[in-house]
Amino acid sequence: MAGKGSESRGKGRPSFYSRALEEAERVEFEEVRGMEGLEDEIALLRLRLRSLIQSRPEDLRLALDTANTIARLVRTRYQISKEQKKSLKQAITKVLTEIAVPLGIKALVK
Repeated sequence: MAGKGSESRGKGRPSFYSRALEEAERVEFEEVRGMEGLEDEIALLRLRLRSLIQSRPEDLRLALDTANTIARLVRTRYQISKEQKKSLKQAITKVLTEIAVPLGIKALVK
């Protein structure tokens, strides 16, 4: 993967991050660059946090910073945009009006 695309993005220009990496890191960077989602990062940080707590229990500040980072990643993973919320609301409304109501299923309002 270290060919033409390893240092460049698009029109032959090095990417912002690839300029700061060693050649071996550039290859690894290209391998992970197309990944989507945060599951692997969250899992890795959880493992590092457990290891940190076991090996350096006195370093509470670093453990808290790591835990806060995990929390932010989890929150980010589950956030949906306003447009996604609107689409979800429309889909639920459609199900209720086209399927549930004709079948006699009524939504409970509290």
